[in-house]
Amino acid sequence: MDIVVQSECQYHVLLIIADGQVTRSVDTGYEQFSPQEGSTIDAIVAASELPLSIVLVGVGDGPWDTMKEFDDNIPARAFDNFQFVNFTEIMSRHSRPEEKEAAFALAALMEIPVQFKACVQLHLLNCNTERVPSLVPLPPPASNKFNAGSSRYRVESSFPPAYVPSSMSTQSTDTQLCPVCWVNPKNMAFGCGHQTCENCGDALTTCPICRMEISMRIRLY
Repeated sequence: MDIVVQSECQYHVLLIIADGQVTRSVDTGYEQFSPQEGSTIDAIVAASELPLSIVLVGVGDGPWDTMKEFDDNIPARAFDNFQFVNFTEIMSRHSRPEEKEAAFALAALMEIPVQFKACVQLHLLNCNTERVPSLVPLPPPASNKFNAGSSRYRVESSFPPAYVPSSMSTQSTDTQLCPVCWVNPKNMAFGCGHQTCENCGDALTTCPICRMEISMRIRLY
């Protein structure tokens, strides 16, 4: 949001590429948000006071069901400034590469004209930025001592609470490593949605997971 303010409230689009959902502690109660999720909601609500559209692109295997619920349950904003796009689902379709690329571009940009029009109607361009709070993102949970009952956010979800196995922490670490070398972290995504490290990914012609021909590489940061 600082960039928008520094540009004297010119219209911006923030593109976020994520390989996972917002950090959620295992101690967070059902139908409640973690502190990180709450902080993210606060930032999205505050951003609706500026001429800023947010497009979040999900790469990898997800799951992304909670992200869709998360999008639907954001509190009242000045305008709908958030859009989630499932990159993996689009690139997994049985169609030609150029059709997938067109479908992704459409899904990512289809709401931009409506959102820009809302910014104009709400007089957010060249707006007074004194009412926009300064937000500092929370770090990931350091332990499982968070009291779920203290969360001030609740979400009405249509699906049951997720099962959390006791070996989740080990599995989580393993899933962040490249499936080829098992040494470097994943930092490159292919058109199919699967990921490897950059060193291995540059040398591959087909995905090591699904064996699809690699037609697109995305560097993750």
